[in-house]
This record gives sequence, structure tokens and C-alpha cells, in this order.
Amino acid sequence: MNDTCPPSPESYPTDCQVLAAMREKASGRAAQRLYEPRLLARAAQIRLLLLDVDGVLTDGRLLYTADGAEGKCFHTQDGFGLRLLRELGIDTGVITARESAVVTRRARELAMRFVYQKAARKLDAYRQILAESALKPFQVAYMGDDWLDLPLLAQVGLAIAPANAAPEVAETVHYQTPRPGGLGAVRDACDLLVAASGQSAALLQRHKNQEGE
Repeated sequence: MNDTCPPSPESYPTDCQVLAAMREKASGRAAQRLYEPRLLARAAQIRLLLLDVDGVLTDGRLLYTADGAEGKCFHTQDGFGLRLLRELGIDTGVITARESAVVTRRARELAMRFVYQKAARKLDAYRQILAESALKPFQVAYMGDDWLDLPLLAQVGLAIAPANAAPEVAETVHYQTPRPGGLGAVRDACDLLVAASGQSAALLQRHKNQEGE
């Protein structure tokens, strides 16, 4: 318990101790949002965030129904983070080796500009995206979690991995998110890009001023 609070005469914490614990927890979350200057400098140049799907936008598990359909679970905070990027003029997209109607639907909902499925060679899809967007590699970020993502992670200006990434991936990227894939990792990546834009306060205020949606 917090040393600044008087000891509780009972077995449960006092109000002072509860509030102190809440402040400590909030301070820990704030500390996670402190980024190294070199990382922010890289992130400030990004105009496109590309994502793997399984293990990044999802927790990596595959769900099959009895009739053979495939299901996936996405996180709403990830979706809102990608919406914030659109508000900043940063495009988004996915490159995945698998193909799923669920991914097509989710990408449409999130207004993703680039959707490449069944991309056995992710570098080929990446090169097509560079040609279509006229962006340079230093303006692109990619987030992946496993060995298949390594070649592409080595080519982009900002390489990102979720907390659940394979060790060989985690040790090569510029930034590893606090949260795992499917559970807010993409939002963590978006928060980095928003922070690097210098517009975090303005975005937050804009949404505070909006009436309930």
C-alpha cells in the first residue's frame, strides 16, 4: 500500500490507499506514452500505415464455423485509432498471406486505401503500393508479428511489432507495442503516429467537443 496514507485498521484498503493506487496506475499508463526522440522523428514522416492481419489486427487465432466459414475478432480501439490516422491524412492498408471475406468487410469499414490478400510475397504487394501511392519507403510503416513479415519490416521507414510478436521479429523492429495483437496493439501504433504528428491535443479536444455519436 502507499506509504503516504495512514494504515488501514481493517483488512481492506482505505479511500486514500485506493486513490493512491489509481494515481500510480495512471502514471504508469502515461509513462508508456513517452517515446524516444529518434522514434518520434521516424514516426513523424509516416504517411501510410500497413498492417498484417492475423496476430496484429487479431489475436492470431483462427475461428471456423461448422459450415466452414471463417471468423475473426477485431478490437474497436484499433478501429478508432485508424480513424484518427485518417483525420490526420495518414492512409492505412493491410497485406496478408491469407484471404477472408471478414477482412474485406473490416477493411471497408475502416476505409483502408490498400487491401492485399493472398499476398504470398508481401514485398511484391509493398512495391505495388509504393508505385501506386508515390510514397518513399521512409514514409511507410508496417506492423507484423512473425517470420513472414521480416523481409517487409526491413524495407520500411518505421517497423512495428505487437507485444506477442515472435522474438526474432521483436528484436528487429523500431517499436514494439505494449499490447498484443487483437487487443489494442494497432491502437498503440496509431497513438505513436498521432503523438509524432504533434496534433494529439487538438484531436482529443475535437472529439471532446463532439456530441454523442
